[in-house]
Amino acid sequence: MKENKIKKINQLADGKFISLYDLQYKNKLDQDKHWTVATRKDKEAVEDFYLNKKEDKVDAVAIAAYHIGYKKLVIIKQFRVPINDYLYELPAGLVDKDDKDVVESVTRELKEETGLDLLDVNNDYSIEKTYLSPGMTDESIAMIFCTCDGELNKDGLEDDEDIEAILVSQEEAKQILKSKAKMDVKAFFMLQNFALLGEKMFV
Repeated sequence: MKENKIKKINQLADGKFISLYDLQYKNKLDQDKHWTVATRKDKEAVEDFYLNKKEDKVDAVAIAAYHIGYKKLVIIKQFRVPINDYLYELPAGLVDKDDKDVVESVTRELKEETGLDLLDVNNDYSIEKTYLSPGMTDESIAMIFCTCDGELNKDGLEDDEDIEAILVSQEEAKQILKSKAKMDVKAFFMLQNFALLGEKMFV
């Protein structure tokens, strides 16, 4: 069986945050096929990743944060244009090129979206890179488990960010799940596990 292999790339759209590419590849039957991919990479990084098989950097961080003072999980409710509605998510954000590591990204994004201060990262539970929707995008995230402290505020939100940060108890996590409210998959699994395990997820 021959390995699937990308032979050629063609840019379809160049956006500020996301671009589209047509990838020409060989399938396992050695047939020429095409796949449309959304990516956050610039063109040079796309070529390195797909044509030269160079290891890519993680795109973003997702933050599973436990507030040690209130003993609650930190989640957010955010308006997302593609969904045209608010949904539950975890605090998250893009990794800046100048960030020395993902901890710097987590510290910044947690503060911006919730007003809370990062205390400690649990490296045993965190993962440096995982993929969100590999059927349509190469986007990857670092999933970081951590503890935090402080008071919620909206002082760091950008103009286009419509976010409400929420502290959720174990019982409240169960109620959110029962409500069948809209949420992204990361928030779903985090709420589900927190409802079952509580602070054991973080200590």
